[in-house]
Amino acid sequence: MKTFIKVLTYVVFPIAIILLIYLNYDSVMQPVRFQKEVDRRSAVAIDRLISIRTLQEAYKESNRRFLSTTDSLIDFYKNGKITIVRQIGSMDDSLAVAEGRVSRDSIDILVRDTLLKGKGAIIDSISFIPYSGGKRVQMQSVIRKVSGIEIPLFEAVMPYDDLLKGLDHQLIVNLKAEREDMGQYAGLKVGDIDNPNNNAGNWE
Repeated sequence: MKTFIKVLTYVVFPIAIILLIYLNYDSVMQPVRFQKEVDRRSAVAIDRLISIRTLQEAYKESNRRFLSTTDSLIDFYKNGKITIVRQIGSMDDSLAVAEGRVSRDSIDILVRDTLLKGKGAIIDSISFIPYSGGKRVQMQSVIRKVSGIEIPLFEAVMPYDDLLKGLDHQLIVNLKAEREDMGQYAGLKVGDIDNPNNNAGNWE
């Protein structure tokens, strides 16, 4: 009996205490680790959404509408051109204007030579939600009447269910519920086809 008590006192109880301390620590740290991973994945996703917005806005500048698919955006990046207006002299210089020394001309340059510099090698990745196992970015574009004026709009979204794939399910559910309670999209989103927002991202 004494031996049994000694085993409990010197072996079982210390192990049980250490296990309880570990479980308590792990339960406290789990949300911290989750948020750290959310932030890490979000940074990659936001970079892709910003690239999408950059290409969309460049396309709209020449075509007065947005594209509906990321494949079209990639083709625009690889094969499209944009017009750059170049001014010689200053319109504020009235003498130069009077003497005809101020002029403007326009040149067409390849999109890939001016936009998203340094990202050409990974341009195809903008179609996909990072860490999702191949899920595609959901993108739409429309022409909508706002105050009687037709305005082109677009949105590109990455739902948390895809972006946070493989993380703690309950913590994902909690994060989504928190966003929805605040009337916010449960994921990352740039632009809005229902409420014009100047192509802002919901992280900004």
